[in-house]
Amino acid sequence: MTHNTELFARAQGVIPGGVNSPVRAFRSVGGTPPFITSGAGARIRDADGKSYIDYVGSWGPLILGHADPDTVRTVQQAAARGLSFGAPTAGEIELAELLTRLVPSMEMVRLVSSGTEATMSAIRLARGHTGRDTLIKFEGCYHGHSDSLLVKAGSGMLTFGNPSSAGVPADLARHTLVLGYNDVGALREAFARSGDTIAGVIIEPVAGNMNLVAPAPDFLATLRELCTRHGAVLIFDEVMTGFRVGLTSAQGLYGITPDLSTFGKVVGGGLPLGAFGGRREIMEKVAPLGPVYQAGTLSGNPLSVAAGLTTLKKVQAAGFYEALADTARRFTEGLCAAAQRHGIPFSAQAVGGMFGLYFAATPPRNYAEVMAMDVVAFNRFFHAMLEAGVYLAPSAFEAGFVSAAHTPADIEATLAAADKAFSMLAK
Repeated sequence: MTHNTELFARAQGVIPGGVNSPVRAFRSVGGTPPFITSGAGARIRDADGKSYIDYVGSWGPLILGHADPDTVRTVQQAAARGLSFGAPTAGEIELAELLTRLVPSMEMVRLVSSGTEATMSAIRLARGHTGRDTLIKFEGCYHGHSDSLLVKAGSGMLTFGNPSSAGVPADLARHTLVLGYNDVGALREAFARSGDTIAGVIIEPVAGNMNLVAPAPDFLATLRELCTRHGAVLIFDEVMTGFRVGLTSAQGLYGITPDLSTFGKVVGGGLPLGAFGGRREIMEKVAPLGPVYQAGTLSGNPLSVAAGLTTLKKVQAAGFYEALADTARRFTEGLCAAAQRHGIPFSAQAVGGMFGLYFAATPPRNYAEVMAMDVVAFNRFFHAMLEAGVYLAPSAFEAGFVSAAHTPADIEATLAAADKAFSMLAK
């Protein structure tokens, strides 16, 4: 049997960092990443033969758990009919109709192959629709790796951003204004100064890429009001929150209607699929109807569509999201209780089937508070849990996920492992 250490050594010879997405390399927490060989329900197994209770879930898509039998069966049936056609299929229409029915703000939808592609296309569409260039994003929010979005905050509250990756031209980054998440004052000031140049605002309505940060009560409502007043396009990046925090996604949960939305992860049921959509008058600017070009050879791939349709049909079952939220609540409350028993500064919270764990006394409200957390304590906790057979996100700055496959016994076993891990930290 080939083991994790051998596989990682081989991978580093032919793949940058040995991984095909950076956080998988365990650079943040240290150590050798497990190479996964299989998954079933709430568990995964690695190349060393070790089983883990999984709270990553492929970073969110696997809301039904690993290898859901119904999803696997429909993908197998689709594969038997053909892997890809580069031509329209009836399944694409069915998925688009389902999305527009479940998310009322989505009057028209375009299917793509990833969340990054969806957000990149939505931003281009916002600029094409308004004829403006400036984009507002929020510090700590991640919307994929397209050039316009790999931007960090400038030196002042309302300065334009600087590239956060080599290869991103500074001239492109200057069109992106970076503000603090949950900072209503900065938001109002930005629109007062630059409202007539702002094409759109893109935001994770629940931030999940700087750990989980929930929106303040008035933040999203103020954002909606300012975009409407100044004619800017409000883009909700629901790649992570879409059908994860509720059947109507975050926009339904908080009662805010965006102009455009982007989806990924859950909508593909574990296979590569994304979507962007919104108001008909904006979506009709997309080629071939309008001047905003977007295309993709594998867009609407029949295997991904089959997986997405099966998943979205199953999550509509009565009580599905209530049970999912209850699992996440019992998990986070149990962790907080265990940490308190051992005197560890710790907090946790959940929104639907997402959760955040923080080595801080209270949940963070913005990027600065996230960065103030005790990362060393998290890393020690992570490795103690990994050793105990619990797979958490290998970074203090990522949200986690529960699935419908997590049983009460899984949660109890996880909390027992956490109690021992907190005990170790207290020594």
